[in-house]
Formats: sequence, C-alpha cells, structure tokens
Amino acid sequence: MMKKRTVCAALAVSAAAVSLAGCSTGSSSSGNQDSGGAKVVTIWSPTDEPAIEEWWVEKINAFNEAHKGEIEVKREAVVRANSYAYEDKINAAVTSNDLPDILYVDGPNISNYAEAGLIVPIDAYFTEDDLNDFVDSIKVQGTYDGKLFALGATESSVALYYNKDMTDAAGITMPDKLEDALTWSEFEEIAAKLTTDQVVGTNIIMDKGEGLPYVLEQFWISNGTDFISEDGSTAEGYVNSEKGIQAATFLNGLIQKGYANVEPIQQEFHNGKCATMLGGSWEVATLETQFPDVNWGVTYFPVADNGGIKTSPTGDWAACMTKNADEAAAGEVIAYLMNQENVTTYAQAIAKLPTRASSYDTLTEYNEYPRSLFKEQSLNTGHPRPRTPGYTVLSPGFSEAMMNIFTGADIKESLDQLAEDTDANYQKNYAK
Repeated sequence: MMKKRTVCAALAVSAAAVSLAGCSTGSSSSGNQDSGGAKVVTIWSPTDEPAIEEWWVEKINAFNEAHKGEIEVKREAVVRANSYAYEDKINAAVTSNDLPDILYVDGPNISNYAEAGLIVPIDAYFTEDDLNDFVDSIKVQGTYDGKLFALGATESSVALYYNKDMTDAAGITMPDKLEDALTWSEFEEIAAKLTTDQVVGTNIIMDKGEGLPYVLEQFWISNGTDFISEDGSTAEGYVNSEKGIQAATFLNGLIQKGYANVEPIQQEFHNGKCATMLGGSWEVATLETQFPDVNWGVTYFPVADNGGIKTSPTGDWAACMTKNADEAAAGEVIAYLMNQENVTTYAQAIAKLPTRASSYDTLTEYNEYPRSLFKEQSLNTGHPRPRTPGYTVLSPGFSEAMMNIFTGADIKESLDQLAEDTDANYQKNYAK
C-alpha cells in the first residue's frame, strides 16, 4: 500500500507510462548473458529497510548459486522517497525500451501497466496448488482481463483501533468476533460518545491522497456497490449510485458532526487526540515500539447496516514480468521469489501480512491478538482497490471529491462529476 506518496503525481506518472507504451524505441534489455553464458534476469524494486535489503542479498545469492551457468539475477534497488525517482526511472525505461525483466509495482498500477502492454501474464509459472495457497485479495489485485499479471509476498489491512482507557471509561465493549463487527450506526454512536472538547471520536482520514480510496472504498463495498463496474469500464451508477451516496453521506456525517477532523493532526490516535482510528496493520508495530504507554485495542472494519458485506482494505507491492523479459528465465525467478519459504521469510523480515496461507504455520505470532485479527481479515474479508487502467483518474478524483464533500460541497454533484470524469477518461483512452 502506498503510505507516503502524493497520489496525483504518482498516478500521473503511471498515466504517462501508458501514453509512452506505444512509441518506445531502442533495444530491449532481454536476452542478456553474463560472461559464463547465463541468462541475466534484472529486477527493479524500491529500496527498503535494512532487514529487507539483507533478505534480497541472501535470496539472490542463493538463487544464483543454485542456477550457476544458467540464470543470474541482478537487482537494482531504486530510491522512492518523495521525488518519484522510481516512477521516473520506469518512464525513462519505457521510452528507451530498456525495462528490467521483473518490475515491482504498487497494486493499483498493475491494470494500467497490463493495459499498456508493459507487463505480461505470469499464470503459467505457478501450479494450481501454489495459487490456491495465496490469499484471494493478492490474486484479484494482480489479475487484469482474466489473466494473472502480478503476485506479491505481503498484504496490508485496515481495522478500527481504539483507546481502551477511553472506551472502558465510557462503558463501551468492542466486538471480538468478526460476526459481531460494528455496524455503521454503532460506529457513529461510539464516535459520538467518545467525542469531547479535547478528543474527537474517530479518525477516518489516513491521508488526503491514496489513503482516501484505499480505506474508504470499503464503505461502498460493504453497502453493496463499488467505485466502478467489475470490468473497470464504468463508474456511472457505481461510485455515484444511491448506495454510494449513502456511504459518502455517512462518512461526511462523522466530519460534519464533529466526531472526526477534516484536518487530523499527525498521529492523532497515538497521541491521545482521538479515541478510535481506521488504521493499517503496520500500526501494530508502531504502537508497540514507539507508544508503549498507550493502552489500545483493535476491532474489525465497520459494516454497513442491515446486513452489509464484511470487507476490509488490502493492497501491496507485487512482482510483474515486463514485455522485455526472457519469459522462461524471468518466470523461474518470479516463481522462486514467491515460493512458500521466501514469502514467509520476506513477510517476517518486513513485519507484514504474508500472502500465502501456509506461511502462518511458521509465523505463529499471527495466532495471537491483535495480529490474529488482521490475519482473519486478510484471509476472509480482504478486498483490493479497483482494477482499471482508469484508476489514474479515479483515485485522485475520488480523493478530491471526498475532501470537497467534507468541506461543504454537495455529495451527489461531487460524485456525479467524479463518475463523469472517470468514464470520459476511460472512453477516451481505454475503450475498445
């Protein structure tokens, strides 16, 4: 999940990649060999924390030793930071037809790259048993037009954190079973009860960019709709449907009634300024290590009233095979990176949810609360962001629409405009 990127710039880069895909020039990087005649498979992925960089070194060395004289893997760790150097490098490679063989991308960009022909399907490199071991959400995220284009080793999730001192003082008991997840009405009642002059009841804004569609789409899904049709072609009648308007109205009510801030302070929950928070699975480690004095708990993502669908956000970076690759060699490398042992050790090193169900046999910390709750959501209720090449317009458009709504704009007019803009972009650039 993109936690630190400014969505408009990042997705504009993705759109640029699409526009450049049809006019690439220069020679392909596929077919390279080392001095010993081995096929060279290049990987680009973002730089990460030391434990992950060590994981990469160990795994690449092991693969190269086992495939000496046949395949040699070389990885380039590309700095992301806030300058979009990673996406800029991809764009330059598209222009010069010098893409790596394997490219790591964030989940929502997979459909865009697949539609542009920058990446190719990887279904053939995994057995049915292998694919059955992966959680559904990561497979759905990586599928476009019925073909699997990407798989990742880790997933994300979001649930409702709460300050136990505040809920206990108010006599509130939070659900500890998925079937008892808070309804929207119950969530609002709790937020209202916990709001004081010093503390707001909840935080629903992770950030004003990609955090908004990543988290808030689930309110549309739980209410029986989505941002866009299943085939990714039509937003009209989905994001602005009656059920979509109901979802936006509920969220806006939390802001307008003063139960949540439209301008949350940094780490509002961690610093005791809000009583509950829709927060990511990564917050567990943050709270444990950096805020040991906070007495907190976590419960399931809220569910729409009257039998709403139980759902939760998912999404993370995944490995794709580019059009420039030697497919047999690159496919063998991707299969290796996503085997059971490597998914398990990668998830362990980065302290994130693994994408293979069997990894939990080793990662026993996910058998204990609070990590067990995120595991349960990942296995049972996870839902990725929309799979459409038009996400480059849909995502920033949704963020803008919701911030406009939160600051007084008409809900229906804002969502109607979002649907119109999204569909116009799709018809212009992607409709067949």
